[in-house]
Amino acid sequence: MEESDFELLGEYYSMLERQGPGSPETTLKALSFVEVQRPIVRIADIGCGTGAHTLLLAEYLPGSQVTALDLFPVFIEQLNANAAQAGLQDRVKGITGNMEALPFEPDSLDLIWSEGAIYNIGFERGIREWRAFLKTGGYLAVSEISWLTQERPSELQDYWAAAYPEINTASAKMAQMEAAGYTPRAAFVIPENCWTDHYYSPQVAVREAFLEKHPGNPAVKAFIENDRAEADLYERFKQYYSYVFYIGQKV
Repeated sequence: MEESDFELLGEYYSMLERQGPGSPETTLKALSFVEVQRPIVRIADIGCGTGAHTLLLAEYLPGSQVTALDLFPVFIEQLNANAAQAGLQDRVKGITGNMEALPFEPDSLDLIWSEGAIYNIGFERGIREWRAFLKTGGYLAVSEISWLTQERPSELQDYWAAAYPEINTASAKMAQMEAAGYTPRAAFVIPENCWTDHYYSPQVAVREAFLEKHPGNPAVKAFIENDRAEADLYERFKQYYSYVFYIGQKV
């Protein structure tokens, strides 16, 4: 990705409350499967975006310290501003960084969280490498694009084979989690409104504003066209795929 494209992506998605499908209700449902047998103190939110779910974690785990990491500096600036506005600046710290080189000590985290972002490193690689940073008994909670059926239309299969070859069924992902050294605790499909009401619908106005801000920019035009095509793909084939939340405990 060229630097100009990177900056444009950051600018566009910083205009949205969420940088991927999800909702407050889904975040809290996933959190409900984290059994608090001991205090959840140190949390890492990896690929945090502008922090919609980051602040929820801090609010619902009042004794916690949350380090939120993302590659886009503009997201981190916005997250830290949102944390300060919510009075959470003492417990939420946003940092710019790469999920391939996390700045945490081994066996130091009680909970690793990642909503709609682990695909950037790959699910199997991510859960294996990130495990080293968790304390024994610590939790991993990630949402990952997954097939909901064993068979699907060739158009959809071809799209995801090119976009994210690691897409697989929930049962396959759970098996990968077990093989990586976790006890699977839960897996659930995020509801349709996480895609429509909380992700695609808010983009309608943002797309037009973004095009007006960058008139005649071919990279912006191509990006918006691809974004619309992705939304159309979901509308036509949503019964075949979605994000699934996976919650596991390090053994």
